[in-house]
Amino acid sequence: MKGKAHKFGDNVDTDMIIPARWLVTTDPAEIAAHAFEDVQAGWPETVAEGDILVAGNNFGCGSSREHAPIALKAAGIACVIAASFARIFYRNAFNIGLPVLESAEASADIDAGDVVEIDASTGAITNHTKGRSYRSTPLPPFMRELVSAGGLLAYLAKTRK
Repeated sequence: MKGKAHKFGDNVDTDMIIPARWLVTTDPAEIAAHAFEDVQAGWPETVAEGDILVAGNNFGCGSSREHAPIALKAAGIACVIAASFARIFYRNAFNIGLPVLESAEASADIDAGDVVEIDASTGAITNHTKGRSYRSTPLPPFMRELVSAGGLLAYLAKTRK
C-alpha cells in the first residue's frame, strides 16, 4: 500500500469520523461523503484511492459503530496508522476489511502530505518524503486474509463455498 498521508491527532472519536446524524444510512459512498465533516469540511475530496490516515493515541474511541471504518475505507483510505487504537474500532476495521497498524514512532514522525508505503506482512512503514522507516507489528496471516477478502462477511462467504 502506498499513498499520501492524512494526519489527525489523539483521541479521534467515532463521532468525529462520522457524525451520528449520518448513521441513518448504510450506503458506504454516502457515509464516506460525510467523513470528518465537522472537523475538516470537504476532507473526503482530499483523499485519493490508496491514501493512508495517520493519527495519534486512542484512534476510533467512542461508540462501537462500524460506520466509522466504513467511512474511511469508502473514502479511499487504504490503511490507518496510529500510536494506539480503541479496541472496538480496531476490530471493526478488520471486520470491514480496513487494515490498521500501531506504530507510535510513525504516528509521531509522519506529516500530512508525506508519501507513505506499508508492507502489512512485515510491519514495515516507509516514509518516502522524509527517507525514514518505522516498524509496526506485522499483521498475522489471518488478518491479512480478512483484509484481502474485503472483510469478515466476505471472508466467511468465500470460505463456505
